[in-house]
Formats: sequence, structure tokens, C-alpha cells
Amino acid sequence: MGGFGRSVFGVLVLGLLLLGQATSRADSPAPAVVSRCVLDGTVDAGSSAFLVDCVRRAQEAGHQALLIRLDTPGGELESTRNIVRAFLGARIPVLVWVGPSGARAGSAGVFITLASHLAAMAPGTNIGAAHPVVGLSGQDPEEAGGKEMARKIENDAVAFVEAIAKQRGRNVEWAISAVRNSESVPAEKALALHVIEHVAPTQESFLEWANGRSVTVGDTPVTLRTANAQVVDLRPSFSQRFLHALAQPAVVYILFLIAGLGIAIELTHPGLFAPGVVGVVCLVLALLASSALPVRTGAIVLLLLGVALLVAELFVTSGLLGTAGLGLLVLGGVFLVDRFDPGWFLDSPLQVPLRTMLPTAVFVAGAAVYLAFRAAETRRKPQLAGDAGLVGEMGQVLDTVSPSGGEVFVHGERWAALSSSPLPAGTRVVVRRVEGLTLFVDEVKS
Repeated sequence: MGGFGRSVFGVLVLGLLLLGQATSRADSPAPAVVSRCVLDGTVDAGSSAFLVDCVRRAQEAGHQALLIRLDTPGGELESTRNIVRAFLGARIPVLVWVGPSGARAGSAGVFITLASHLAAMAPGTNIGAAHPVVGLSGQDPEEAGGKEMARKIENDAVAFVEAIAKQRGRNVEWAISAVRNSESVPAEKALALHVIEHVAPTQESFLEWANGRSVTVGDTPVTLRTANAQVVDLRPSFSQRFLHALAQPAVVYILFLIAGLGIAIELTHPGLFAPGVVGVVCLVLALLASSALPVRTGAIVLLLLGVALLVAELFVTSGLLGTAGLGLLVLGGVFLVDRFDPGWFLDSPLQVPLRTMLPTAVFVAGAAVYLAFRAAETRRKPQLAGDAGLVGEMGQVLDTVSPSGGEVFVHGERWAALSSSPLPAGTRVVVRRVEGLTLFVDEVKS
């Protein structure tokens, strides 16, 4: 074969190779996309709205699955129901991974994990303790509200978790025990009890394990393609982050204090506007946050009454009102949140931390005492403005002053003046009293 023939043959071989590679790339499927979102902290209105929105966004994007990284001590019952409702009605597989090590799926987290299509936990994590408790000290419902109330609360939670476990084919007996007996198990035992399907140290290893497995979405079997999937993080919206951040007892406590102080200052000093505006805005935010927390109305009254006593201290300066106000601020903080509300699933108290409550209350009370002290000092000083401020001031006669009239120059102003005896122009005088716009003066003896 000549040189030209060899060149043509080489070009043909190269073209066939390139065509084969292009065909191979066209035949290979594009990598799957998995949405991922994080639930970290209590389950409240903000985090609930975020997870429900995650399901919607992943469905609309046509992603292969939705992966939830979960670490929660529990939360509000109605918000938990919203999340479970979204998971059970999802049109794509929902995967829950409890992690990293040290995380937990406590109380409400049990319901959320059981509602997923596939669930995994990292080593060193735990799940359970979903028994409902009520009352300030976390007593059993039977002790707090009687046997009938206890039965209603517990049976409702049991029916809820049983329905979820049955629909997802998980261990119904353990799910019921987690509610009735507060049973909690580590990851390895949860796998043995068929509460979860896998123990995975990382989210990536969970997705690798899930690849090729079949789950039922609605009534349709779906085979997962999650190996080497592209993971797309879904972020909460500003309103969801804001509501979740507000739904903290310490934040609610501080907002109510600022609201009470701002409104009280505006009422006692009309026309300042700024304290009133700040107070109203903080009150609206506090009420918004209260809608996501089991806040006691009586505790709010205690807080506002404590603020009122501190404001009253500014005018009375007795010390007793300020002390009483400080005590009410502390009491209001202690009782602000119903720490074991039947509408919440929490295995730990929900409360205003003492490290937040005490310094805040002491600071507010200290500021009120300082202002009261300054106000008392001001009241003890002689009046320097108005008519009384002219008494004792020195001036000079401009036009002869006599019992019948005249003019003097005092404080940079011309005043009508009277004196007990005639005083010629240029005489230095002192103001003895003021009546209306007339000064009564005497000559300054040298």
C-alpha cells in the first residue's frame, strides 16, 4: 500500500474510533440528580415549611430522590404532621439519613424518619423517645391532666406512628413502644429491629447503598439510581430561616422585653416615636414567634407587668418597684414556654436558658435603676429654665425702674420690671420673683 493509501486508511480508522466514543457517550445515561436539605434543631413552623417546600421543589425539578439530613430533639406536633403528610404524598423517593455521628432522631424525628421511603443512620446516633409529656416539670400526662386526657394524647400519638410504620413496612411494634414507653435505640439496634434499612457513616455511602434498590412511590415501583449522583443542596428561604430563628424561647423573651420597654417609654414620653416604633415591631415579631412555640399568656402578662413596674420606678424611685419588676421579669422568663406541651414532642425541656434570662433581666432592671437615680438627681437640682430659672439672676437697668414700671436686661433679653424704689439706668439688679412677664428686682449692693 502506497503512502497515500496508508494515510486514507489511518483517517478512516481514526474517524471510526471517534464515532464509537461519541456513540458510547450518547448511550451512557446522564448522572442522576439528588436534592438534599437539612433539618437541624427543633421541628417548628419554619423548619416544617422548609421540608414541605423541599419535597415540592425536588418534584418539580424531576430529581431522582430527596435526601434529608436529620438531627432533631423533636418539635411541634402539627408541624411534624405537615412534614409526614408531604413525605407520604411525595412523587419521588424520600431518603432520611440521621447524622453525623452524635445526631439523633428524637421524638418528632421518629415520625419523620419512619415516613421516609429509605432510612439510614450514622454510627453513634440514636432514635426514639417519642412519648408525649405535658406540664411544667415534664410529668406524665396522667399526672398532669388525669387518666382520660393521658389516654387521648397517648392514643392519638400511637395511632399516628402506627399508621406511618404500616404504610412504610417498618417495625410497628417498636414504633408503638417508642411512643408508649419512650424506647430509644442506637443505630445498630434500629437496623436489627427493622426501624431503618441501613447504617451509613456518610451521606455518600448511603446513596451508594441505595443505588439499584426499589421503593414504592404512590402505587408505582421506582428503582433508585443514586450511585455517583449529583447532589443539589436546597436552601431555606429568608422567611423560613427567619421564622425558624425566631422560634427560640430566648429570642421570644428578649423581644417581649424590648417591646414592653419601647411602648412604655413612648407612653411616658409622647412624641419620641422611635421607642414606640421599635416596641411595636418587636411586639409583632414576638407574637409571630409565639405562634410557633407553646407560649403561656400568663407569662407574657408577668413580663409586661415587670416592665411597667420598672418604668414606674423612674418616677417613684422607691427601689421596691424596681426590685418587684426584676422579680416579675425572671418569673415571666421561667414560665414563658410550656416546656412539655401536648402539642410538642420533645425529650428535653424547651425553655429560656438561665444564661440568657438572668443577665437580660438584670441589665434591664439595672438600666431602669440608673435612670431612676439620674431622674432623682435632676429633681433635686434648682430649676434653671422657665420663670423659676430667672429668680436670683443678675441684670442691668435699661430704663429707670420704679414701683410704676421700667425695663431691665436679664439673660440676654429685655424684661418689664418693677422695684420698691426708683433705680436709675445702669444700676445692677437681682431678680427676686417673677409674675407673668414682669420681674421684681432689687438693687445689688456693692
